[in-house]
Amino acid sequence: MPVDFDSFIEKLRARLKGPLPGSAAHEPLRAVSTGGVRPSFDHKVPPKPGSVLVLLYPDGDQIKFPLTQRAEYTGAHSGQVSFPGGKAEPGENVVQTALREAEEEIGIPASNVTVIGCLSEFFVIPSNFMVTPVVGFLQAKPLFIPDPIEVVKVLEGSVEGLIREDAIHVKEILAARLYQLRA
Repeated sequence: MPVDFDSFIEKLRARLKGPLPGSAAHEPLRAVSTGGVRPSFDHKVPPKPGSVLVLLYPDGDQIKFPLTQRAEYTGAHSGQVSFPGGKAEPGENVVQTALREAEEEIGIPASNVTVIGCLSEFFVIPSNFMVTPVVGFLQAKPLFIPDPIEVVKVLEGSVEGLIREDAIHVKEILAARLYQLRA
């Protein structure tokens, strides 16, 4: 069903000014081991600040957003699919970090993005990051220029795909299989 992009953005802008669900929305989607035990990683230092950009734009009758497939490297997020983003540089706020990282990773000039708010921050256990998703938009589908060192490819997600009733799937992943994938 076609969505009026401007109307969607205005409704989202208004919603982001109100209280956010925070961890109550994140917990149901966290990994759970057999027996219902959640993994625990003890970090000896406070989490590092970071942010990602949820960049919305119209594409035909859909509202889309970019995701990146990260390059393979020896790190916690090797090969993963993610929003463009990363670690904050000294003196940056969450918006500056998200815009800088999106420009570096997928070639979106920060000056072209209209920021409308932030989502609830979340803790990324394996890499000890506290990440704040920043929501922004463009009035037209952008030309992506992926950084060849950081990004294997740019993928496009759709808002419609996120809100479908069957959008969440539960899948069992065995630890031995996970190790094989990383080796």
